[in-house]
Amino acid sequence: MTLPQALAFDVFGTVVDWHSGIAREASTFVSTYLPAVSPAEFAMQWRRLYAPALRECIKGHGGFVVLDTLHYETLVQLLTTYGLEVERVAPEVLHSLAHAWRRLDPWPEVAEGLALLRRRFAVVTLSNANVALMIAMNRYNGLQWDALLGAEFAQTYKPDPAAYLSTARALDIKPAELCLVACHHSDLAAARECGLMTAYIDRPMEYGGAPAPDAAQAQDWDWQADGFIDLDRKLQVMST
Repeated sequence: MTLPQALAFDVFGTVVDWHSGIAREASTFVSTYLPAVSPAEFAMQWRRLYAPALRECIKGHGGFVVLDTLHYETLVQLLTTYGLEVERVAPEVLHSLAHAWRRLDPWPEVAEGLALLRRRFAVVTLSNANVALMIAMNRYNGLQWDALLGAEFAQTYKPDPAAYLSTARALDIKPAELCLVACHHSDLAAARECGLMTAYIDRPMEYGGAPAPDAAQAQDWDWQADGFIDLDRKLQVMST
């Protein structure tokens, strides 16, 4: 197997710990407005609205909508499900909470591992996050990328093939020369169907220790690693 020309990274779950971060960011809001709900459960329930919102957007009934907007809409949906009258909450409070996804910490090895990988490969995002969200997150957590690609660039969300193929086109390489790095088997399966290489990163705490919902879609991926530093080591072995 040849080495990829570039590495494209899923972000939520693979690069950053969304579960702990959203629980932290939502803790004050939850204690004020939903005291019977734990912040961890609130984070999980909010995330469960993510995939259905993306699917509706992919169908194209209302045109492409950036993820910041979908986060706000699914937040309102979740609060309504909990029986909270959204009108009781100040608009700036809702807006700040919807932007909690911009304030997420990377997993412990990510900064060092990403810097190591970037010495030999172009590293880009292939995320459902919009550019403004990613810029804010990068300024928050200090990570550096060669380009911010993915859904907004493609004007569609993963797992739509256009999200993967447009990333390869933007880098002026063939799909087979691009490797998706992700902790989600469903994401990797969609990328493989588009001809991309695949690298699986094990993130057992993504869902707070609960099983990943797409575990049944696991395959024999091109690489499998415990983190970005481990992935760098395995790719180095391939190059010697």
